[in-house]
Amino acid sequence: MIHFLTHDTEDNVGVAVVDIEAGMDLTGRNLSDNKPLKAHSEEAIPLGHKIALKDFKVGDDVIKYACVIGRISADVKTGHHVHTQNLKTKRWA
Repeated sequence: MIHFLTHDTEDNVGVAVVDIEAGMDLTGRNLSDNKPLKAHSEEAIPLGHKIALKDFKVGDDVIKYACVIGRISADVKTGHHVHTQNLKTKRWA
């Protein structure tokens, strides 16, 4: 089962394609090269939301579709939910 996708090898967040529960070992896939990915969820992530695939510090860029989509506004650890509570979109960053 695929739990999350990335769109490019540069992406540092994945997109949940199912509702993810905290503590799950996850299988993902990169759409640009079709390579499998692995991750572990540290908290629940709703369908369509982003999961951190690396540790982020305030000010770090979030990359999705091989483009910077925003900047981290609160530290985020690998496996945690990336959303409005810790990400400012590029337009407002």
